Amino acid sequence: MTLPGRFWVGIAGAFIALQLLFLANMCYIYGTAFHDSQRYSAMHVLYVDYDQGAIGESVLAAYSTMQSPAVVTLEQHPVSEYPTEREIEQAVCKSKYWGAIYARANASTQLTAAVQSPEMAQAYDRSQAMQYYWKGAEYSAYATGVYSQLTELVQITAAVYAQTQGASLLAAASSSNLTDPAIAATLLLPVGGTAVDVAPTDQGVRFYYNTVSMVMPIIQQFFFIMALNSLSAQFALGDRLSTRQHLLLRIALSLVYTFVGALVMTGYIWAFRESWALTGGQFALSWMAIWLVMHLHFLFIDFVTAFLPAGFLPFFVLTWIILNVSSSIIPFELSPGFYRIGYAFPAYELYEVLLQIWTDGCNPYLYRALPILWSEWLVALGLFFVGMRHRGKTVTRASVLDDKSSLR
Repeated sequence: MTLPGRFWVGIAGAFIALQLLFLANMCYIYGTAFHDSQRYSAMHVLYVDYDQGAIGESVLAAYSTMQSPAVVTLEQHPVSEYPTEREIEQAVCKSKYWGAIYARANASTQLTAAVQSPEMAQAYDRSQAMQYYWKGAEYSAYATGVYSQLTELVQITAAVYAQTQGASLLAAASSSNLTDPAIAATLLLPVGGTAVDVAPTDQGVRFYYNTVSMVMPIIQQFFFIMALNSLSAQFALGDRLSTRQHLLLRIALSLVYTFVGALVMTGYIWAFRESWALTGGQFALSWMAIWLVMHLHFLFIDFVTAFLPAGFLPFFVLTWIILNVSSSIIPFELSPGFYRIGYAFPAYELYEVLLQIWTDGCNPYLYRALPILWSEWLVALGLFFVGMRHRGKTVTRASVLDDKSSLR
């Protein structure tokens, strides 16, 4: 059996178009993380030296040995700008910095006193010499990288201090005290640090929140709209209902479907949260935020399906998914500047809203995220009406053609 030439032309067109589609989309998403390890210097961490002594100086000396494009930038500020430790913690909480580290007041003096007296050595806690903060909830994979680098900075600081101040510290200890176990331990490991996660999220699924979870709302709406369009055609709803009735039906279905879909999504996030301490109020707020974005996606995809032939819908849906997930998958600091176009996509703004909810206000971008989402919802609603009008005209045109055919 010989197949017609148009079949082979169609197959060749689909073959090439799909290869180019996946190539373009995957190049786009791969580009978000291209050389990301060499952009960590764009992520700033705060340093405040309350000690004003050898330990505080050792932090800067240690950082100078680490400094590279692959290491976060240590940004020192005077004590007058951050007079209390609470203000440093808040600077990380409010996303002014990806992390922070400080040398405690009198840390060097307390260390010197500890090697001079067994009683002081017993009371000395090396882990209190420095403290550092990070925020585990925000882009968990990359926040862990910040935490690791701060931990390494503390370790190198201890080594630098031992190298530069070890002799003077040993001289400060009297020979009679060197046999004391507490003093010996202090001389062996004089400096340490304590890590504090200002927004802990230790559950295993935390890496899905800004990745897979941003894909599902789009796919969920697309599948339902495809089923709705198929059933509408099968039961000739365009002929049975007026345009206004059809519009109200689809609006009602979209609200109910996305309402339940958002509840289900919030439900499985809560079901697998492990020991993550969240409240019922945070559940409700998360549900409402996800509902808004799901409905936005529904309205936009419904508009597209009104104009785009069914064979081309996968091209649109895949691209819409990639654009959205690439906006939330990695911090903008680690991507080329072009990817800041992601501010315009619902997935990024949804992630910002959810972080604000889940961290009890420790992500101060609600002022930007909610207006963008509501503006996009209004635009999508307008497009939805345009799509419904087009559907009505298409049905009317088809009815007129059928009438003319019957007259002949």
